[in-house]
Amino acid sequence: MNRSSAPLPVVIRDAAQHDMAAIQAIYSFYVTRTAASFEETPPSVAEMEARRERICRRGLPFLVAEEKGEVLGYTYAGPFRERSAYRYTVEDSIYVAPFVVRRGIGRLLLGALVDRCAELGYRQMIAVIGDSANQSSIALHRSLGFGQEGVLRGVGLKFDRWVDVVIMHRSLGADDRPLPDGGKAPSLV
Repeated sequence: MNRSSAPLPVVIRDAAQHDMAAIQAIYSFYVTRTAASFEETPPSVAEMEARRERICRRGLPFLVAEEKGEVLGYTYAGPFRERSAYRYTVEDSIYVAPFVVRRGIGRLLLGALVDRCAELGYRQMIAVIGDSANQSSIALHRSLGFGQEGVLRGVGLKFDRWVDVVIMHRSLGADDRPLPDGGKAPSLV
């Protein structure tokens, strides 16, 4: 099999500070060349590290896929909304290095994120996908059990065009499971 189309032997692990330059480079590609992110200026490595710290401080997963020490992509779960009623619902973010697109890295990453969030007791995962033309992200989410809930038409302006947002959703477990924290609202600080 040709190496360029072969699945890569990757390790999925928690992201660390030393991964942040590679993560920032991957994200910068999407910020500057696509409408997958509605950011218009790539954040610095320091800002990306601050974002990772905020996610990890909440006890949420921030994962990378690596092969032979090279970061191939990353994913994380953040709070869907800040109000305490949403405390069992998370929103995913996922970005894969452009040189490994369509090799199964996104599926491995997002699958691991879904599993980890379910193990942590979260009930719902929301995907807010930039650009309804982003068919690869929509297909990835669909392949992992997400259903499309709606499209918000023309809510973002990027590259001098109006861009849609696709909302997708999946359950992470049965609603009859015991609440992981006894139902207490976590600190949102």
